[in-house]
Amino acid sequence: MKGWFRLRVVAIFLVVVAAAWYSYPPSQKIRLGLDLKGGMHLVLGVDMKKAVDAAVEKEITLLQGDLEEEKVDLDYIKRKDLYTFEVKVIIPEDLEKVKNVLNRYSELELRGEGNDYVVMALKASEIRRIKENAINQTLEVIRNRIDQFGVAEPTITRVGNDRVLVQLPGVKDPKRAIGIIGKTARLEFKLLDEGHSVQETLSRGVPPGDEILYGKRVDKATGRVIKVPYLVKKRVLLTGDHISDARVKIDPMYNEPYVALTFDRVGAKIFARITKENVKKRLAIILDNVVYSAPVIQEPIPNGRAQITGRFTSQEAHDLAIVLRAGALPAPVKILENRTVGPSLGRDSIRKGVKAAMVGLILVLLFMAGYYRFSGVLADVALLLNMVLIMGALAAFGATLTLPGIAGIILTIGMSVDANVLIFERIREELRLGRTVRAAVDAVFSRAFITILDANVTTLIAALVLFQFGTGPIKGFAVTLSIGIVASMFTAIVFCKTVFDLVLDRIRVKSLSI
Repeated sequence: MKGWFRLRVVAIFLVVVAAAWYSYPPSQKIRLGLDLKGGMHLVLGVDMKKAVDAAVEKEITLLQGDLEEEKVDLDYIKRKDLYTFEVKVIIPEDLEKVKNVLNRYSELELRGEGNDYVVMALKASEIRRIKENAINQTLEVIRNRIDQFGVAEPTITRVGNDRVLVQLPGVKDPKRAIGIIGKTARLEFKLLDEGHSVQETLSRGVPPGDEILYGKRVDKATGRVIKVPYLVKKRVLLTGDHISDARVKIDPMYNEPYVALTFDRVGAKIFARITKENVKKRLAIILDNVVYSAPVIQEPIPNGRAQITGRFTSQEAHDLAIVLRAGALPAPVKILENRTVGPSLGRDSIRKGVKAAMVGLILVLLFMAGYYRFSGVLADVALLLNMVLIMGALAAFGATLTLPGIAGIILTIGMSVDANVLIFERIREELRLGRTVRAAVDAVFSRAFITILDANVTTLIAALVLFQFGTGPIKGFAVTLSIGIVASMFTAIVFCKTVFDLVLDRIRVKSLSI
C-alpha cells in the first residue's frame, strides 16, 4: 500500500514539474492564434477544372512523344472538351499503332473511333484522383512556401472538396504573403518559333502548334512597363517539377539579382538533351504563362543548371526562389475570403479573456473555500494545479491558444470543481451515517471514480468530435476543453485522494473540515 502511495506522490510531482517547465514563461511558450495575435485569414478556392485541364494536356504531350517514337504521321491531336481529345492520323494504317500506344495509358479510355481517328477521355476514377491530388498537393505546396516565408504557427487546413483555409498569425506584410501563397509558379521551358514573324502572326493568326505569350520589358528612360510578344511552340520541353534547388544570386556585370536553378538528375538529363539538340535556338523560360527570358542556347549545358533573369528587385527574386523551391501549385487558386486581424484586437481579446477567466477563477475559489472549508481549500489547490496542467499541455503539444480556447478554459474552471463537489457531498453523507473519516473517504473515492469517469468521458467524446469535424475557432475550444477534462480528472481523483491519504495517515483525524 505504501509503495502505491509513494508512486502516486512521485507521479504527481513529475507531472506538476513537467507542466510548469513547459508552460514557463507563458508569453514565450504558449502559441497564440490568429484572433489573439493578429494576422491574416485566407480562404482559397482551387480551380479543379484547370487541374484536370493540365492533366489532359500532360497526357497529350506524353502521347505526342510516344507516337513520334513509333514513327506515326499525325494529322492532329485536338481537344474536344475538358476531358476528351481526338487523335487523327494521316495514314489510316497507322491507327493500329496509335491504339497500341494508347493501351499503355491506363488512365485513358476509348470513347469513339473512325477510319483514321480515335477519341480518348480520362476515366472517371482518374478524374477523381486528379481532383483529390490537386487539393492535397495544394496543401503541401502552400505549407512549404509558408515555412520558407518564415511564418510561425500557421494554420493550413482543407475545407470541403476544393478549398483551403490559411491563417497566418503575426504577418506584417499581407500583400507579399498573398503573392507567395497565391502564385501558381508553373515553370516551363519551350522553344521559340523563329520560322515565323511575330508581327505577321499577330495580324494573320497563330500557326498550328504555336501560341503567343508575353514578356515584360521596362523602358529605362520612362520606367514604363512594355509588353513584349513571343511566338512560342506549345510543346513543353521541361517543367519546374524537376527543380531541386533555386537560389538568388547577383549578376556581377549588371549588379542585379537573378534566380539560379539546379535540376534533379532526371531534369539535368532532359535539359542536357534539349540544349544539345537546339544549339543556336532560343529557349523561352516561362513562369505562369509570362516569358521571363528567351536566351539563345550557345552550347550544350550538361551540368543541369539554368537561370531566370528579369530585372528583379532583391525581394522579388527571393520570393520567386521560394515558390520555385516549394514547387508549383497543381492548379490556380482564387482568394475567396481575405481578412486581416489587427494586433490591437488581439490584445483586447486577450485582456478581456484573461479578465473573465480571473473573475471566474476567483469566484469559484472563494465559494469552494467558504462552503467546504479545508476540503474547499484543497479543491482550490487542485483547480490552480489544473490551470498549470492546461498551460503545460498546450505548450508541450504545440497547440494554439485561441479566444474560443480561453472560453474552454473558463468552462473548465467551472467543470473541474464538479468532481470535487460530488466527492465532498458523498463524504458528508457517509459521515452523517456514522462512518469514520477514513472509511468515508475510502468508500467515496472507490465508488465516485466510476461516476466521475462516466460524466467526463461523455464530455470528452463530444470535445473530440468537435475537434475532428470542427474548424478554426471550434477546434480551439475543443482543444482546451479536452485538455481541461483530462486535467480535472487527474487533480480530482489522483491529487485530492493522495492529499487526503497523506493527512489521514499522518494525523489522527476524528472529524473532517468539510
